[in-house]
Amino acid sequence: MSKRTLITIAASLTLSALFSVLALAQSQGEAPVLPNNSLDSQGLGRYRVGPGDILDVRVFGQPDLNSTVEIDADGNISSLPFIEQPIPAKCRDERDIQKSITDAYAKYIVKPRVSVRVMERRSRAPAVVYGAVRSAARFQMMRRVKLHEVLASAGGITMNAAGTIQVVHTEPELCPKEEGLMQTVAASLSDKQPASDLGQIEIYQISDVKSGLPKDDPYIRPGDIVIVAEGAPIYLTGAVVAPRELIMKDGMTLGRAIAMSGGVTRQAKSSDVHIYRQKDGKIGSEDMKVNFEAIKKGQQPDILLQAYDIVEVRSIGTLAPRNLADFFLNTVKGAAGYLPQRMVY
Repeated sequence: MSKRTLITIAASLTLSALFSVLALAQSQGEAPVLPNNSLDSQGLGRYRVGPGDILDVRVFGQPDLNSTVEIDADGNISSLPFIEQPIPAKCRDERDIQKSITDAYAKYIVKPRVSVRVMERRSRAPAVVYGAVRSAARFQMMRRVKLHEVLASAGGITMNAAGTIQVVHTEPELCPKEEGLMQTVAASLSDKQPASDLGQIEIYQISDVKSGLPKDDPYIRPGDIVIVAEGAPIYLTGAVVAPRELIMKDGMTLGRAIAMSGGVTRQAKSSDVHIYRQKDGKIGSEDMKVNFEAIKKGQQPDILLQAYDIVEVRSIGTLAPRNLADFFLNTVKGAAGYLPQRMVY
């Protein structure tokens, strides 16, 4: 098979996939809507409120003081009846807010009994996960969750994953934590939160996330974008057991790719393997000749493959001794199976 034919086949496969995606997008007429998933019911604990959250405040025995309030942009409650001073609420839970409101009304009522309940949680933007996951979705982040939890809620990682996960922070953390504990209310109310990490891409390895170590399994915060990178294709053809298209994984080598294709056949010329590599945007424009036999024997280092590589394992000639031996062996086997049948009948 000529180099030009191989390049034509690879380009046709790539263009066919691209046209299929474009046709699907045009038929839908709009971008797909990601389903909404929620992690709020999974161990919420003491929810810390933020700007935009709606609270139901009730004062027992004083129905005129019952009210539904919204946390303002400064993180305060500023619309309670008869309470002139704003009550700090940002990054506090129901119990802490209830105590502050009780103390405020104690100036006017003897032993007030107050209840506070979060009615709507609007302060945290959803996180989005897509790429090589089974179900791309957006998640309402009602608490701090780790990367592995988000991936599990998206159905897990598919076989098309390249091996890396990108995490992009789009908003500063609402309630910063220090050594796993909530900072003081005064510190959490400060507007001087570091935002230097906004827009930067943090990269994690899938294999490391599975280890469960804190540095490899970070907390995902509201507004984060989680992208599980999808692998680009590479193509194996020629004298391999199962010529195929493979998904490029991080650290994919020639030896590993050939093994995933079932290995080379008896007719393979292992010392004459060609890798057609993309260069300057042209698929297969660079021809690399590799002695795979030497790699198998440890005489040469294995070759790292790149996206869109075309690997061709050349075959030995038709009149080569190995091919002639196989031909005569198959002929003898065929005759041996045929003669007994003639003798029976």
